[in-house]
Amino acid sequence: MDKSSPFQRVLVIGSTGTGKTTFARQLAARLNILHTELDSLYWEPNWTARPLFEFRADVEEFASGEAWIADGNYTSARDVLWPRAQIVIWLDYGFWLTFGRLMRRTYRRIFNHEELWNGNRENALNQLKFWSKDSLIHWFFKTFWRRRREIPEVLTWPEYSHLTLVRLRSPREAEEWKFELPDSTQ
Repeated sequence: MDKSSPFQRVLVIGSTGTGKTTFARQLAARLNILHTELDSLYWEPNWTARPLFEFRADVEEFASGEAWIADGNYTSARDVLWPRAQIVIWLDYGFWLTFGRLMRRTYRRIFNHEELWNGNRENALNQLKFWSKDSLIHWFFKTFWRRRREIPEVLTWPEYSHLTLVRLRSPREAEEWKFELPDSTQ
């Protein structure tokens, strides 16, 4: 861990497909601090959701650390992570950019049989059934606009007034912001 980093506890949030995990991994490497993808704590093999108490226990253990970066939008873990965090980085990209990224990523994962967590892989049939609750495309349409409404509201809550918000509206802006941070790997 690099104590000279301006932030020690970071949340990366945003809609499905914005690149939260990629951004968080790169930022963690740059700041030399631990990273976790909340999906990896939540999903067991065969896309089975972990019992909530187990998921929250793992999130609590992770959040008890001195320095970390977590990415994901789990409201069931918000009361654990957000009070400990120092900064929320919101990847707030436009609809078409995010949707295009989601489509490319989803089909790349299917084509390459990429393992995500705990043996899970995206399934072409599930993704093509846009109406299915198992489809990320369905999830995107269900949550994209809701997140844009809810996130600014949640950030006004008194219990989160300590958080610094960095709202990045394009991949270019995100790269420029990340580049401005001190590089602890050198």
